[in-house]
Amino acid sequence: MESISVFEIIKVGIGPSSSHTMGPWNAATSFINLIKREKAITEVKEVFLEFFGSLAKTGIGHGTDIAGMLGLNGEDFKTIDTTKIDEKVENIKNSQILKLAGEKEIPFIYGHHLILNMQKSLDFHPNGMIFKAIFNDGSELVQDYYSVGGGFIATQEKNSIEKDCVRTLYPCHHGADIFKYCDKLGFTRFSDLIFVNEESWRSQEETRKEALYIWKQIKECIYKGVNKEGILPGGLNVSRRAAGINRKLLGEKIYKNKEEWFQLVVDAEENFTNINKWISCFALAVNEENASFGRIITAPTNGASGVIPAVLMYSQAFTPFISEDDIVRFILVAGEIGTLFKKNATISAAMGGCQAEIGVSSAMAAAGLTEILGGSVGQVLMAAEIAMEHHLGLTCDPIKGLVQIPCIERNTMGAIKAITAANIALESDPIKARVSLDEVIQTMWETAQSMSDRFKETSEGGLAIAVNVPEC
Repeated sequence: MESISVFEIIKVGIGPSSSHTMGPWNAATSFINLIKREKAITEVKEVFLEFFGSLAKTGIGHGTDIAGMLGLNGEDFKTIDTTKIDEKVENIKNSQILKLAGEKEIPFIYGHHLILNMQKSLDFHPNGMIFKAIFNDGSELVQDYYSVGGGFIATQEKNSIEKDCVRTLYPCHHGADIFKYCDKLGFTRFSDLIFVNEESWRSQEETRKEALYIWKQIKECIYKGVNKEGILPGGLNVSRRAAGINRKLLGEKIYKNKEEWFQLVVDAEENFTNINKWISCFALAVNEENASFGRIITAPTNGASGVIPAVLMYSQAFTPFISEDDIVRFILVAGEIGTLFKKNATISAAMGGCQAEIGVSSAMAAAGLTEILGGSVGQVLMAAEIAMEHHLGLTCDPIKGLVQIPCIERNTMGAIKAITAANIALESDPIKARVSLDEVIQTMWETAQSMSDRFKETSEGGLAIAVNVPEC
């Protein structure tokens, strides 16, 4: 089994969906690279893109079509000016010209060159798409791609593509492996093992640097979210709430930048009610940014991107464990827990419902928090198990296919559950636990397989059809 770095699970992304936005964007970039390997961009006459299944059914709400166009246009979601996305897309649609790979202008008619096929699903995975390039000499290049969760893409031939296969020194594919190697190496902290394994990709110094960069991006995203008012795009008329909560909690206090704002949060009145409100505020801020094509941290997906930031920000604002080392260890442990779900179940709502997104992110956050609060290896794994146990069966039923209702509020719930799970684990003896993390991951996967497709990000069941939302 292939090893996965924690920074493939927790990484810079763009809203609103890792599976339905980042995945198709990555697939478009991969197809461009395939063209370059097989022929040349200058030889391309036309490009066609067809989305199937879940990608098609919720494609407009998730910006799947936008991701496909911008990816083919040579844009990078990690660096694109997110305020210019609408302008760039409208330019492609109105001009009916796409600049393939940013190099060659080709005709591109929306609805002809890009199709959302809601009637058909590809067998390999619900999030399927097919790219086709026609060259000047009449030859064709066709490639299928599948968005398998968290921005990861695959083909039928390869479970993951454009990645070097890495095997770590102490491969941890199950919770039992973590126990085994920590005991073998004499590690009392889970994160010490991850530091060693991450050296398969980079030095420990670089690992720390990357984790602190993630933390910097998290703070930036939360700060943007707590300072934006208005209505989220998409037609549901959902109001941003983070800014209002932030304003009420801070009262008349004024700040000029995120450092001053963060210090005000740290100095704010600490009581149970206020802390709970701040946790919700942090999660709402991130997911409101996500819902409006903002730059966020995918952890492990975009729909669940508010949970880990909310819990990590909670730890930095309201606990004594606020060193850079604590931040790094939190992120490493959270990311490693995510790899266990990725390898043994799924982190795709199209495959497993929202338990695969909010449930996994809550388990990751619970483990990270338990690690920095002084939990043993067993307690860290126990916290992750508890958090997932209480998300089992959670469906993915976004109204109108938008990552807004119920997705945004679910992040606040996932964060609160993560903190509760950590506190329970810290007061428990993991040796007496009746359910292991490996068992709950297996149960989550079995639940996913038994779940109706109506509750797997298709907007065909649950709240998506129970609530009458006018189209205009």
